[in-house]
Formats: sequence, structure tokens, C-alpha cells
Amino acid sequence: MRTAPVCPSPIMQHETVQMAHGAGGRLSQTLMQRLFMPHLHNAFLDLLDDQAKLDLPAGRTAFTTDTYVVSPVFFPGGNIGELAVNGTVNDLAVGGAMPMYLSAGFVLEEGLSLVELETIVKSVAEAARQAGVVIVTGDTKVVGKGQCDKIFINTSGVGIIREGLNLSCRNLKPGDSIILSGTVGDHGMAIMTSRKGLSFQSHITSDCAALNSMIAAVLDAVPAVHAMRDPTRGGVAATLNELAVSSSVGIEIKETSIPVKPDVRGACELLGIDPLHVANEGKLVISVDAKNAGTVLEVLRSFEYGRDAVIIGSVVSDHAGMVVMETAFGSRRIIDLPLGEQLPRIC
Repeated sequence: MRTAPVCPSPIMQHETVQMAHGAGGRLSQTLMQRLFMPHLHNAFLDLLDDQAKLDLPAGRTAFTTDTYVVSPVFFPGGNIGELAVNGTVNDLAVGGAMPMYLSAGFVLEEGLSLVELETIVKSVAEAARQAGVVIVTGDTKVVGKGQCDKIFINTSGVGIIREGLNLSCRNLKPGDSIILSGTVGDHGMAIMTSRKGLSFQSHITSDCAALNSMIAAVLDAVPAVHAMRDPTRGGVAATLNELAVSSSVGIEIKETSIPVKPDVRGACELLGIDPLHVANEGKLVISVDAKNAGTVLEVLRSFEYGRDAVIIGSVVSDHAGMVVMETAFGSRRIIDLPLGEQLPRIC
């Protein structure tokens, strides 16, 4: 007797991301409920609406967005998940905002290990917890193998700017001190030295960190800070040039004042890269009136991420729009923007 054909049950257990995980069907729901929600759930996400309804305190609102495509996605000192959260938190905080809410969009490559994905999601949750922010909405998409490199993450953030504060890259004034919160080049060199094909006898780790608590303490002590930036892509050199151009002032720095870890300096010398051009993910550049510089340094040095804070230079009225460095040999040279991308996909 002939039996009717039977449709086999779909395979629901997988070790890697499948295209069906992004199709909006049962596997999509499984990925969301079994992997994302256990780590990221909160009163906003648990509703599973297409939007988050937020009650914001009265005042000016800061909003920022960034996309993270770092390679490799796991690197000494962190991974793409905490990098995405910390980077967006810092972008809000350097504008004088108290970061409050984040969104997180994940683009997943077919074949990505679900174990790796869950590790990254856990890091996102832990970084958000440590920074005191809530991830209130998000999205997940899956693309074919080879159409992205494991995982890309977009994060957007909302924060409330404290009343009376006016931090801007246009605010630098001659006589300001330029303060750097710590060693330069740690993140970029951690990424570069961990890539395949490069072998370094070093222990360089990324400086990836959320700096909002430290920034808030600085602004509590010195609300009159003129400008604050986090020197990510392009490094300290790019940040200083942007500040000088925006404020139509000159900036002079001293090479001997710039802190660089020995392993980072050695890797930069081997690769022929200026540490000032290397990305950071846990550092600040601050411009403040010289009379307040000592107070800012004292506050920074009271935090783990600011213990190596130093004054590296000053703002001058000469050579507007240019950054000039006094070298260790007493000569002077212009610190320009890098001509190209020396370290691709570092954040």
C-alpha cells in the first residue's frame, strides 16, 4: 500500500548562522529568543515592538551613530561587541551628554559560529551594563557567505546634554592646555599585531573602554572645558588637526610629553607608522584654559583609564589650522593628517 509523502521536519538546531536566521520565520524567532534576548532583555526590548518609546528628561538631546567592521572581531583586550557599545557611549560623552539609550543592529555572515555570536552578544550586554546605558531597540540581518566578514554592528545612541555646557571643536582659545588622558596607539596596534600573517613578541592590548563616568567627573570639576574628543580613526594627529582647523588656531605639542607604551612604540617602528596616527578607543583629548588644567589632570588620574594623563601641548595664535610638534631632538615638524588609511578596519 502506498503511503502519502511526508514533509520532513525542519532542522532547528544549528551550530552556525543560516540564511534562514534572517528570513523572519521560525529560525529568526529562535535566534532572537534563545541567543539575543537572554542577554539583552529589558523592559523596552521585551515588548518586541518595532520602536522604543522613551521618556527623555527636558533639555538638549545628543544623538550619534556609528558602524563597526573591525577585523579580527576578537582582539587582545576586547571584541567587536564591547567596541560598538563603548565607541558610541564615548561619542555621546565627549559632547557633554549623559548617555542613556542605545540601539544595536547586527549584520551576520552566513556560517558565523553561534558560539562566537553569543560571546559577542554577552559582551554587548556587559559593556552596556558597565556604561550604565540601556539597549532599547535593535535589528538582525543575515547575508550570504563572503558578503561581510563574520559580523558588522551598527550602534546609535541618545543622551541628554547637561544644562549650560558648551563643548565644541570650535571653542579652542590661545592659551589653552591640550591634555591627553593616556598612552596612544594601543587599540590600533592591538588590532594590527593580531592579524594573520603578522607575528609580534608583544602583549599589546586594546584600550577599548567606556569613558562616560570619567568625563562626567571632569565636567563636574571643570564645567568650563572648551573641547573634548576621543581620538579614534586617524589617531591623536587627526583629532588635533580637526580641532585646530575648526577653531582657526594653532596647536603646539611636545614629542617627549606624549606617552607611548614600549611594545606599541616598537610595533609602530617596525611597521613604519607614527603612533600619533594610530587609533585609540579609550582615550581623550581635552582643551581647557591653562588655569584649570591641573584640576582636570587630578580628576583624570583618579580613574583607571586616566592614570597616565598628561599635558602634551598648548593652543597658540600662530600658524592657524596647523599642528606643530617639537621633536625629541629640539627640531619642529608639522603633524599632518595621514594621507591614506594606514590601518584599515580597526573599528
